[in-house]
Amino acid sequence: MTAMAARHKDASREALARLPKLDIHELREEWRRLYKADVSPHLSRELVIRAVAYRMQEVALGGLRLEPQRQLRQIATELKQTGGAAKRFRPQLKPGTRLMREWQGRTYEVVVLDDGFSWQGTRCNSLSAIARKITGTAWSGPLFFGLRQARSAGRTSSHTPLSGCGTMESSHAAG
Repeated sequence: MTAMAARHKDASREALARLPKLDIHELREEWRRLYKADVSPHLSRELVIRAVAYRMQEVALGGLRLEPQRQLRQIATELKQTGGAAKRFRPQLKPGTRLMREWQGRTYEVVVLDDGFSWQGTRCNSLSAIARKITGTAWSGPLFFGLRQARSAGRTSSHTPLSGCGTMESSHAAG
C-alpha cells in the first residue's frame, strides 16, 4: 500500500468513526453532500448514520458490481408491481470453501475449486454429481449440502453411472 493510499484509508476510518458523534443536523448535511439530495425526515438517526457511512465507503472503495445492481433493480421493480418479491438466495462459493455433510453416520467433505469441486481425490463439475454418488439417489447437490431449501420432499431413485466426476489426474491432463 502506498503512503497516499494509507493516508486515505486512515482518513476514511476517521470520518466513519466521527459519524456517531455528529448531531442530526450535521448528519443531514453529510447526506446532502454525499447524495446530492435532502434526507427524508422520517429516517431515524441510526439509519442516516448507516446510509452516510455506506455512501462514504462506496465513494472511497467503489460501489456494487453490475450484476448485484441489476438484481436489486429487478427486486425493486417486482416490489413496486406486486408489493412483494421472491426470496433469492444463490450463494457464491469461493475456491477453497469446504462443504461438509453428514450422511448415514459418515461425514463427507467437498472442496470448492475454481472450476468445479473436489471430493475424495476426484474432480467433479457439480455438487449434484457428488450428492448422487454419496446417496445413490437423484439429489440436488446444493440442497444436499444445505445451500438451498427443499421445495418438495420427494426424491427419485437413480442408479445410473455418475457423470461429471473424474479422477483429479485425468481432469487436469485433459485441461
